Amino acid sequence: MPETPLIAVEDLHVDFATPKGLVEAVRGIGFTLGREKLGIVGESGSGKSVTGRAILRLVPPPGRVRAKRLEFEGRDLAGMSEQDMRRIRGRRISMVMQDPKYSLNPVMTIGKQIAEAYRVHAQVAQREAMRRARTMLEAVRIRDPERVLQAYPHELSGGMGQRVMIAMMLIPEPDVLIADEPTSALDVTVQLQVLAILDDLVTERGMGLIFISHDLNLVASFCDRVLIMYAGRIMEICDAKRLDEARHPYTRGLLNCLPRIDAAGAEDLPVLRRDPAWLEQGL
Repeated sequence: MPETPLIAVEDLHVDFATPKGLVEAVRGIGFTLGREKLGIVGESGSGKSVTGRAILRLVPPPGRVRAKRLEFEGRDLAGMSEQDMRRIRGRRISMVMQDPKYSLNPVMTIGKQIAEAYRVHAQVAQREAMRRARTMLEAVRIRDPERVLQAYPHELSGGMGQRVMIAMMLIPEPDVLIADEPTSALDVTVQLQVLAILDDLVTERGMGLIFISHDLNLVASFCDRVLIMYAGRIMEICDAKRLDEARHPYTRGLLNCLPRIDAAGAEDLPVLRRDPAWLEQGL
């Protein structure tokens, strides 16, 4: 009997009613997530982040989410009460947002924020929560956890802020982590460190990871499978190790636009030419 996937999505639509008409951010996509690293790649506005938020029911009005199937371990997320959803959100499925500057509370210390994320889901004393917070900061390789526990968000660098967000989302020990461009604002060295942390934690805990990014090379080197999105649809699903064998012209166009160190001369990078027919295609 096949194992039930952690996340199962079928025919997911996310619409936004605006004064200028209906905006279809996600248009009928479907995929499953097991205990693996699944990358979602596409240009800005392709529906990547909205897909992650829709799974957690974090799409605010005037957004509308519809799906034939939106499940976590076989349980219907779309039909779940808000009270039941709160037991899932954070505790079983966590999401790391793009920029920690907008996700962390500027008037609370880091220690209190991480401890609060734990106490919401576990009936423990403040002292035990702070101890767990320190342990999580060590797990995400922050060198001086005691100092960081007492620090405020503005006192941290971008890389440390991202690590704090990862620690906060992982402290309840979720089964699924949705990481929305967690390395987009970081330099290459810190980027690799954050990816190594995610890789270790996902492997050790047997979690499922949805890694949202616009960096095709990064996702190809880090994930197991890759979904390529365009205009709210999935154009192609590839094995990350065989991404260079992708067939869809949109994926090929994204790959060809990447600069190559071994390229001869100072040739201009090709420009991606979009086909209007892609708007009606998709898996």
